[in-house]
Amino acid sequence: MALDGIVTRALAAELQEATGTRIHKIHQPDEHTLVLQTRGGKAQGKLLISANPTYPRLHWTTASQSNPLEAPMFCMLLRKHCEGGVIEGIRQPGNERVLHFSIRQRDELGDYSLKTVIVELMGRHSNIILVDPASGQIHDGIHHVTPAISSYRIVLPGSSYTAPPSQDKTDPFSIHSYEQFESALEAVSAELAADKRIVAAFSGISPLLAREITHRAGTLGSLGDPRALWDAFAALFEKLARHEYEPVIVTDADGRQQFSVTRLTHLDGETKLYPTISSCLEAYYGDKAERDTVKQRAADLYRFLQNEKSKNVKKLEKLSETLEEAKDADKHRILGELVTAYMHQIKRGDASVEVVNYYSEEQETVTIQLDPQLTPSENAQRYFRRYTKAKNSRSVVSEQMEAAHEEIRYLDTLLQQLDSASLQDIEEIREELVAEGYMRARGRKGPKKKKTAKPALLCYTSSENIAIYVGKNNTQNEYLTNRLASPGDTWLHTKDIPGSHIVIRGQDFGDATLEEAAMLAAHYSQARSSSLVPVDYTLIRHVRKPSGAKPGFVIYDHQKTLFITPDEQRIKSLPSQVKA
Repeated sequence: MALDGIVTRALAAELQEATGTRIHKIHQPDEHTLVLQTRGGKAQGKLLISANPTYPRLHWTTASQSNPLEAPMFCMLLRKHCEGGVIEGIRQPGNERVLHFSIRQRDELGDYSLKTVIVELMGRHSNIILVDPASGQIHDGIHHVTPAISSYRIVLPGSSYTAPPSQDKTDPFSIHSYEQFESALEAVSAELAADKRIVAAFSGISPLLAREITHRAGTLGSLGDPRALWDAFAALFEKLARHEYEPVIVTDADGRQQFSVTRLTHLDGETKLYPTISSCLEAYYGDKAERDTVKQRAADLYRFLQNEKSKNVKKLEKLSETLEEAKDADKHRILGELVTAYMHQIKRGDASVEVVNYYSEEQETVTIQLDPQLTPSENAQRYFRRYTKAKNSRSVVSEQMEAAHEEIRYLDTLLQQLDSASLQDIEEIREELVAEGYMRARGRKGPKKKKTAKPALLCYTSSENIAIYVGKNNTQNEYLTNRLASPGDTWLHTKDIPGSHIVIRGQDFGDATLEEAAMLAAHYSQARSSSLVPVDYTLIRHVRKPSGAKPGFVIYDHQKTLFITPDEQRIKSLPSQVKA
């Protein structure tokens, strides 16, 4: 990742088109992120601002964001001071990863007030702070910084705003000659490699960009030819000074990605250029931040489901041993019959008896162990009881093994659903586990949350403009298949593989829609990384839930099967939205 001062400068230039737009709505999808909906002016759309400690970013977005029913306090504060206001200016102090948004709003008395929203994109120190520019006082920040956290500055309501500490490096855009370039480099240690000296000497330059400069100069390791390094540096910054950018993402053979505002010729891999910085950042970050948040929120569910699965796997092993023992049931019956037949040869106190096994074709002699304290008749009954117990246990153990297999299938389905779950999906999975008696409900303060009758469903639009619905957990699967879908709609599911229920609404569609729906079924399944995934499809009228079955479990017939390899790019190209 290389969201450095140069990328921030490019963002500031791109966002100038937002100047003059009005902030129509403000939402806070999670504890780190804001979404500002703007209208009017040169640009309108949704501006995503995130102070996520791992994925700080700022860009225009087209993605849908789920919002809490009750807005957080910081969001309410921003709505009070900024909603309805006009963005009058956006500036970047120096080459820092900081942007200042000046917002003018008319208050309830009709007077204009000016506020500044400061966005600091500085890794784990990232923040979004609302400041009164007249007094320099902080109204609030999305992340509070107390004296216990930082001795340099405080971010709390009522405190004075202090900018992040300056790195005291040379502004690369102020360098216009080789002598100035050489002088800036001489201010840092000569023992450093060329790329590290550039990072240490100039503000806003990330190690990634520094390596690109040294690569273009043909310099590796040591400073090499300072003139060649200057030529590469000057050529790049001459273009950047004119705001000529080439937003790019390079993906290497292992799937790792790097982005920048200029071509990365020193990296090997697939290179993709983007028309704007925002489209590049949105493609790079995608749902990385949400996936991380989901993993954190779902960590306890992962552990719980894995533990439950392990218990059932061990249970199966023990039941298999019991079933193996039960296969000897007839042996106990035969021994009981032989004791009965030779009872006249046995006396109380005998520990064993040797008899001819007339049940065997070989008629061999066998030794039967006896309990000396029992009569011959009681010894025979002891073997018959063992036979009856072993015979009865076979049917019981088989039922228990089938139940354990069913339990493992159910847990595998939930684990697969967690892999592609959103934050809302996780809560629905948790509620399902509570309803099924697997987990205890969490103790919550305040009024009990009313359960939604209709879960929100992810809906794709096929290339033939047909709606394709996806159930991402069992709550959604049951609602989609058993309530929303019509008998004539087409239902799809991966064959014998845990995955989502997919429904194509309507009957007037072609092979393209069927193929795209099958891709979605494979993508939202345990086989999403596989090729030639078998996907069954049939009409909803042929799909039914057995009485007493686990949530999301159905049986179906009249199905056909097609084999599909998921195409991630094709899936991403399909328009999608969450419909409540």
